[in-house]
Amino acid sequence: MTELLFNKRLQVLVKNKDTDERRSVIRISIELQPSSNPVHRKDLVVRLTDDSDFYFLYNLVISEEDFQSLKVQQGLLIDFTSFPQKFIDLLEQCISEQDKENPRFLLQLTSASSAFDHSPSNLNIVETNAFKHLTHLSLKLLPGSDTDIKKYLATCLSNVKEEKHQLEQKLRKTEEDLTRQLNYAQQTLSEKSRELDKLRSEWTSQTTSLSSRHMQDLTAEREKALETQARLQQQNEQLRQELESSHHRSTQQLQTKVSELETANRELTDKKYKSDSTIRDLKAKLASLEEECQRSKQQVLSLRRENSTLDTECHEKERLVNQLQTRVAVLEQEIKDKDQLVQRTKEVLEATQQQKNSVEGNVESKQLQVSKLEATVKSLSEELIKANGIIKKLQGDLKALVGKIKVKNTVTVSQEKILQETTEKLQREQRELQDVQQRLRQKEEEVIKLKEQLDATVQKLDESREVLKTNENVITWLNKQLNENQLSRKQEALGMFETPAAGLRTGSVPHNMVQFNPMSAKPSAADVSPTALSQPSNKENGEPVGLDSKYFERRDDSIPLRGLLPSMHLNREVPKPLNTAGAKPPASAASAYFPG
Repeated sequence: MTELLFNKRLQVLVKNKDTDERRSVIRISIELQPSSNPVHRKDLVVRLTDDSDFYFLYNLVISEEDFQSLKVQQGLLIDFTSFPQKFIDLLEQCISEQDKENPRFLLQLTSASSAFDHSPSNLNIVETNAFKHLTHLSLKLLPGSDTDIKKYLATCLSNVKEEKHQLEQKLRKTEEDLTRQLNYAQQTLSEKSRELDKLRSEWTSQTTSLSSRHMQDLTAEREKALETQARLQQQNEQLRQELESSHHRSTQQLQTKVSELETANRELTDKKYKSDSTIRDLKAKLASLEEECQRSKQQVLSLRRENSTLDTECHEKERLVNQLQTRVAVLEQEIKDKDQLVQRTKEVLEATQQQKNSVEGNVESKQLQVSKLEATVKSLSEELIKANGIIKKLQGDLKALVGKIKVKNTVTVSQEKILQETTEKLQREQRELQDVQQRLRQKEEEVIKLKEQLDATVQKLDESREVLKTNENVITWLNKQLNENQLSRKQEALGMFETPAAGLRTGSVPHNMVQFNPMSAKPSAADVSPTALSQPSNKENGEPVGLDSKYFERRDDSIPLRGLLPSMHLNREVPKPLNTAGAKPPASAASAYFPG
């Protein structure tokens, strides 16, 4: 298979026999292709092409024998394996120096003929200094034949077609994505416009109903005022004679009543100012409650995003668990003497699945709590709107009260009655204001409780993440122990074969006499590499046995679980070796039988 090592465009100084020097941009590609000679494995191919002239083609094929002659001719100090990299380094030096006015490294293409037509050319890499032009390498390239040019043009055409096909697929994919995004945007725009129309209609209906109600109240008050005025005029006409006789006697009483009314008026104005201050306080509390509602909505959105990320993580964990289960099934078929450890692994996986189901149930309950929180926020906003209506009504009543106080200067008897009525109304409004304040305090307490529930929900979600992480570490550790057991068995077999024949003869250890203990059979990280763990050989079919290397990658955040399987012990029953010479077995044989 051909291996491409270098393919870039470089500035080359072109020299012919009868023409001046000129600079041209030429593409140089370096490849390693398999050799037809069975002795030499690969040949180095150097190709010069011009993107503007497709008929410009020069080739050079260097085998190991050709390189030896080139090495002798030009005094090279490197071998054939390191020659391509050194050649590429020189070309990189030329690329870095080609934009300077006086480049240190130059590429020269010289030809003995007047034009580059079917005549060999030399490609020279020259280093210029203050003393001389030093040629580091000179390669003689041959022009391409018609078949070579045709093959090169066919390769260029296939590359262009493949690039065109990739661009068309990319364009089609982008068009589909853009149309999908446009449809989604149009759909959301229509939904938002419908919601806006609905809100506008509700607002107009509420404003019309409120205005009609206020107009009806205003007309009723006007009619009452006119009726009272007519009745008072009749009473004044009837009692004018009596009042004239008792005028001197009642003036003093009226003066005292006027003073009392002035004091009452001042008290009412003070109450009005106090009510205005309470209204301002209620508005400030309303603004703060609205801000808290916005913050709670933002927290709900963040919790939803975290729930979505947890769902994706759960799906990934399920996929990983499925892969592990399939791999464990393969291991059961290959190693029949590890049934107990596989059963433990299945129990751990079942516990992980149960914990995952419990986490999903907790997530669903938290979503219900979030929906309840949104409902309570909506009810709180509705009650705040009602409180604003009550405040507006109180302001209207205060304005009507000021108008009635002005009328009291002319009609004293009706003024006293109206004052009594207004005091009763004020008391009622004060009680209503107290009720509204109490409701607001209750709602604030409810909001605090809901915030505490949200904090507890976030804490439980973090705990569920830690549980999932711990289960993943358990699964990784169990898989590692399986492969370490395989490796230890392989090392035991190799140790048995390495024992000297004169000292003892060892029998094969049966597979059913080995029980695995993860605490005692744990090899060190320096003795076993990840490649040896992930690629044990199968003696029967020659295929790799065990898990892939991705399951044995070291993780910085992994937690070693020691003592997870306390009931498992390493119980090795090894047949006694036959010691023909009557001497003790060497230390290497003992270490091969008992590597722990």
